[in-house]
Amino acid sequence: LGLDLRRDDTLYWMTDMGWMMGPWEVFGTLLLGATMLFYDGAPDFPDVDRLWSLVERHRITTLGVSPTLIRSLMQHGEEPVRRHDLSSLRIMASTGEPWNPEPWLWLFNTVGGGQCPIINYSGGTEISGGIVMGNVLKPLKPCAFSGPNVGMAADVVDDRGNSVRGQVGELVVRAPWIGMTRGFWKDPERYIETYWSRFPNVWVHGDWAAIDADGQWYILGRSDDTIKVAGKRLGPAEVETVLVNDPRVIEAGAIGVPDELKGQALVVFCVLSPDVEATDELAAALKAKIIAAMGKPLTPKAVVFVPDLPKTRNAKVMRRVLRAAWLD
Repeated sequence: LGLDLRRDDTLYWMTDMGWMMGPWEVFGTLLLGATMLFYDGAPDFPDVDRLWSLVERHRITTLGVSPTLIRSLMQHGEEPVRRHDLSSLRIMASTGEPWNPEPWLWLFNTVGGGQCPIINYSGGTEISGGIVMGNVLKPLKPCAFSGPNVGMAADVVDDRGNSVRGQVGELVVRAPWIGMTRGFWKDPERYIETYWSRFPNVWVHGDWAAIDADGQWYILGRSDDTIKVAGKRLGPAEVETVLVNDPRVIEAGAIGVPDELKGQALVVFCVLSPDVEATDELAAALKAKIIAAMGKPLTPKAVVFVPDLPKTRNAKVMRRVLRAAWLD
């Protein structure tokens, strides 16, 4: 319903059927009488325009993607998109991880022609749905959500559990909802510790979030991925956004590693555009960008250039794998 899905619509969401997003699509489209497209394969094989050819061939009206997927397709430029008639698109949607402005705008302008709203959606399997999402009836900002999903008493709170606006806090839910998880299989203590141990009778979801002056919501990454350098706490998405705003960087991953002086030090991994050479000078330039945006105390300990980032089957960057590789 949040996607304004109608009986004559065709939905395709680039996801893994083993993830909850897949079953949601199946019963959601069936309940609404719409059509769902299944595709077994990569979005860039046998050619980099594979996803756009699917949209044209099957007249897809509602397209779901992840930010990482769009970042990876951006590197091929606009030409693969221009090969195809995407006029069937009416709604675009995304989930799985935070956006950066540049890929969001590329999707909106290059793929959607500046006409298709991007409905951001964030929740989880343990939610049985979404906590926050976009709304086709409300104004949209790049990377933002319109507000809580129907029936979700969502809020953003500080370390003491007080509601905050205009600053980063924990995403929480203050009241029960339909379909909420009742526990973990044979591990009730872990369930309580994970979601209920911070504040009395408040579900703590484990995401950093913020609400701006216009009431727009933002998800800024997992709170358990928090990096704390010399007492300064930040989410990896904040650093990664600075890096991918540089046209030479396609994707980035930021982690915190143990440091005797600062407690943790910042290490960043970057995937470069195909025509860009990995040099010490480029590493220094990217460090300088982070310093300019975030301050000298957050100077990265290292900038590591890699051919690709480890990802889940849902295209989420696996920062724990980056951390393990660095510490090995």
